Amino acid sequence: MLFVEKICMKKYIILILCLIPLLTYSQSNKFFRKGMREADLNKKIALFTEAIKLDPKNLDAYFYRGIAKNDLGNFHGAIVDYSKIIVLKPDADTYYNRGNSRYSLKDFVGAKSDYSKAFETDSTFIDALYSLGCVKYDLEEYEDAIKDFSKVIKVVPDQPKTYILRASAYKALKEHKKALKDYSLAILAEPSAYTYYSRGVYYLDINYYQKANIDLNAAVALNRNNAFAYFYRGTSYLLLGKYNTAISDFTSALKFDSTDFDALLGLALAYYKTGDITNAKLNLQKAKSILSPEKDIKTTGLFDNTYWFQNKYYYFNNNIQALLKL
Repeated sequence: MLFVEKICMKKYIILILCLIPLLTYSQSNKFFRKGMREADLNKKIALFTEAIKLDPKNLDAYFYRGIAKNDLGNFHGAIVDYSKIIVLKPDADTYYNRGNSRYSLKDFVGAKSDYSKAFETDSTFIDALYSLGCVKYDLEEYEDAIKDFSKVIKVVPDQPKTYILRASAYKALKEHKKALKDYSLAILAEPSAYTYYSRGVYYLDINYYQKANIDLNAAVALNRNNAFAYFYRGTSYLLLGKYNTAISDFTSALKFDSTDFDALLGLALAYYKTGDITNAKLNLQKAKSILSPEKDIKTTGLFDNTYWFQNKYYYFNNNIQALLKL
């Protein structure tokens, strides 16, 4: 009888031991489900952490905790969680998300590796390929970026951002005809304020001022809250010799940001061209006080980081030198 009792006791112990993992797993899933329903990111992380404590192999909890950490700006913490999954069971989504966190930290090399692995793991993951093209562009690997964007366009031909990014890569390689074609294809895909603005700025870069003005007029008509569109349209008017209209646009840009030194310099140039020296000097001084608040510098070196110095150097230099002497 005693022997039978011992056998029964052993079976009972074995049964309890078998039940413990099941109960633990069930409790872990309970915390996980609560975490999925929780809106507060910090509480969400706490619930997923409890789920992981009870079941260290709950990879879904790691994944969604990584997303919550990323959304809170804790990119390093998100990378740790995604890396845990990749060590145990790598998948395309986790590589992609870790790439996004690395990108947010400006670890472009790491992001490039992750986006590449995400696309290798799932060749239908177009977002990963698009992001791979973007990070290659940031790394100035323009030719490879163009190849990736071209593949994306074949699959999704109606997304204007991809054309504009490929155009930017062509622009960096000084392949201007191809760049212009892509800016125009972006407009065909979506004739929006964004696409007209992008081509308008490009026309300015290659000194097609009238065409730039037409596009920027369209951009402003479609979105009157784009301060940059007013600035660039003002620039096109200035370079076309329509100084009073340029003054109006630069003034509009400054209503959005009174510290926009490029707009102030545009005003100074436009007033100078109209012969209004008082307002020209006033706006030049305002720009100088923003660029160099501690001391008054009277050389063109002060303007090295301005749009004018970097993009319209000869026009700017010839006129600003004369203005500085007044």
